[in-house]
Amino acid sequence: MIASDIDRIDHSVLYTTDMDATAATYEALGFTLSPLSMHLGSDRPGGERRPMGAGNRCALFGRTYLELLGLFGDGSADPWNVRPLIEQYEGLHGYSFGCAGIEAAEQRLRAAGLSSSGVLPLQRDVPTPGGVATARFQAVHLDRALTPEGLIHVAHHLTPELIHQPRHLEHANGATGLHSVLLVVDDADLEDTVDRYALILDTEPAAEGPLRVLPLPLGRVEIVAVSAFRAMLPGEPVPVLPYMAGQTVTVRDVRAARELVEGNGFSTGDLPGGFHVGAAQARGAALAFLEG
Repeated sequence: MIASDIDRIDHSVLYTTDMDATAATYEALGFTLSPLSMHLGSDRPGGERRPMGAGNRCALFGRTYLELLGLFGDGSADPWNVRPLIEQYEGLHGYSFGCAGIEAAEQRLRAAGLSSSGVLPLQRDVPTPGGVATARFQAVHLDRALTPEGLIHVAHHLTPELIHQPRHLEHANGATGLHSVLLVVDDADLEDTVDRYALILDTEPAAEGPLRVLPLPLGRVEIVAVSAFRAMLPGEPVPVLPYMAGQTVTVRDVRAARELVEGNGFSTGDLPGGFHVGAAQARGAALAFLEG
């Protein structure tokens, strides 16, 4: 068994019913977005790939990315039952953790009682300079009853070169990667949630002030009790608990990134080593920028 089968936060997933407005917001925040790409997938191993009622645009960084996932159609195509999530709020509802060995990850997660999905196929057509090509993935989904915060899965890219195309990797804000995601939980649930993510990620948690941090070779999960979160980011909403409250990207020059973001009409707040834009402006999840 490969102990470190999960090696990064592959991407975060921000759900929206208004892709045009959400994409315009993230472009104004300084991100280059990939063109709209519609998903095909199966709800069981070996099953027929069918339209999923969803498509994405992404801010890509080479190994990690931010996914803006738009929901389309009348809702009849919703194999992963994500629409009830956005009835609570539109914003972050998913994390995807990357791995090199999907079979090893599936075996470990199943043995731990965390997943019963098996290895699932997913694909979407993407434009390339040479024409449309089909990007293919494999995924293992965590059982939803164990992840009340949202849809969590482990992904293996079979065609990463089709996703992280060089023409999409340069961003006006200088973004270079997805640094972290922030999960807010009820104070009484903090320890159990940290233990659960330590089991999912097969990593040891550490304390950094009020944060519990679960580090990966690339990226990290940050978990905080709601009482401490209200002190960290005063005024930020907490529509439900648990709540995927925010995410952080690294940028080459945090001062230049802030000038661009503020110049495009966003209000910002100070953070140690960087700044943030609140959830109300960033389409449902706080977005922080750190130099790195």
